[in-house]
Amino acid sequence: MGTKNNRMRHSWFGPLFRKRLLIILMLLVQIAFLIFLTAFTSKYFIVLHWVFVAVSIYVALCLVMQRFKGAYKFTWVFLILLFPLFGGLFYLFFTNQSSTRRIKRILKKTYAKTRGLFRLPENTYQGEVPSNFKPQIRYLESYAGFPAFGRTKTQYLPTGEDMFEHLIAELKKAEKYIFLEYFIIHQGKMWNTILDILEEKAKCGVDVRIIYDDFGCFWILPKNYCQTLKNKGISCAVFNPFKPLLTTSQNNRDHRKIAVIDGKTAFTGGNNLADEYINEIEKFGYWKDTAVKVTGDAAWSFALIFLQQWSVCTQQQENYEAFYPWNETACDIADDGIVVPFADSPMDLENVYEQVYLQIINNAKDYVYITTPYLIIDDNMVTALTLAAKSGVDVRILTPHIWDKRVVHFTTQSYYKTLLDEGVKIYEFTSGFVHAKTIVSDDQVAVVGSANLDYRSLYLQFECGVLLLNSSAVNQMRDDFLNMLRSSGEILPEDCACGRIKSFVQKVVRLFAPLM
Repeated sequence: MGTKNNRMRHSWFGPLFRKRLLIILMLLVQIAFLIFLTAFTSKYFIVLHWVFVAVSIYVALCLVMQRFKGAYKFTWVFLILLFPLFGGLFYLFFTNQSSTRRIKRILKKTYAKTRGLFRLPENTYQGEVPSNFKPQIRYLESYAGFPAFGRTKTQYLPTGEDMFEHLIAELKKAEKYIFLEYFIIHQGKMWNTILDILEEKAKCGVDVRIIYDDFGCFWILPKNYCQTLKNKGISCAVFNPFKPLLTTSQNNRDHRKIAVIDGKTAFTGGNNLADEYINEIEKFGYWKDTAVKVTGDAAWSFALIFLQQWSVCTQQQENYEAFYPWNETACDIADDGIVVPFADSPMDLENVYEQVYLQIINNAKDYVYITTPYLIIDDNMVTALTLAAKSGVDVRILTPHIWDKRVVHFTTQSYYKTLLDEGVKIYEFTSGFVHAKTIVSDDQVAVVGSANLDYRSLYLQFECGVLLLNSSAVNQMRDDFLNMLRSSGEILPEDCACGRIKSFVQKVVRLFAPLM
């Protein structure tokens, strides 16, 4: 089996590598040209030089006055002032792209058409919301556009293997449609098993649709794989195809992990569709990931979130109401707390995921437990975490000990001392790589989703998650977190001691963290 897989990979790796190499070379040519232009201009055109400097100063002043993500504002202003000749022009060039404007335009049109459909037909939560959570529910519904649901069963899935088992079982039950939206899809046991089911369901008339991110699959999927899926009867869209252009739009990736079956069952969490997520292959020791299965009214939100993104990818609007699953028979599932699926987009100024986390931390009375593979946070999050700890809340953060990206892990560790000094407890998972993205607090509230606690997830990428209030999954998440601590080592202040050189490097990487 292994030999066959190796032959299969080699058959497409050559063309794939050549395609990717060409894109990289074209990017390098553009960078070289800009460097040459900078040197030539600064040397021979004094007047133009000062014009560009004036543009940079003006752009920096405008940035300071804008309602902009604070960390990015600071980093861009620093870069502009550090490179005054072309800093302002680079900012204008990178941030004002037609592709970004096109996505914003499509999203605005789609959101306007679908906003009211999340409540079809008045299926949202009708019970009493605990008073301390009313502001959070009100924010998610009124500003983010995501209502709360009852009549929904939730099941926490503490491993990728559990998620895979449940996903396969639900895919086999599909009667009308299957929606899959994932950052990474990689051929192997997990994906091939899923693909066999999808192909069979498509033959039976089930509407099967897949969205995958081009950057996430940049090195791992064959050329024209989307067409391969279409040839199998599966509708496919590639989000934001990677192009050899210097543009910030390439940073806006679809990092979501969503599976929806008939609008009645949905999955989200940290798991992508690749073998390391189910420990079929070993990359960094045992791969620890989590997900949640949502069955009932709340699954409809995930269906709409998928369809919104499908419209962005295909530029097609359709009859979204036709996918609503409860027109003929009402959902008869009993309430399991309050369930609020939500999504976040980098195309607006509403940082939904960050606000959800901040509200949970600020409302905590007893404890806050956070699991994240990357910890690269802004001052707002640092302040919230440290204030909670200083107020007597048991704040614990679990990160990996075995890293997948050296620079990112180094940046994560640069936050340890600041947090530890203020009473936050930090642990590193030593049994492998923890990829889970969760927060749980006070045996009442929790979030499972696709977003890491870093700048990319909170500000640059399309993400999704589900807020759980008094659901059975909340205590399951608490127990799983405490169980993970048994396979983790606590970070002590003395572990953060470092020399002047390392300290300086940490300060530098922290400065440029928003651009990672």
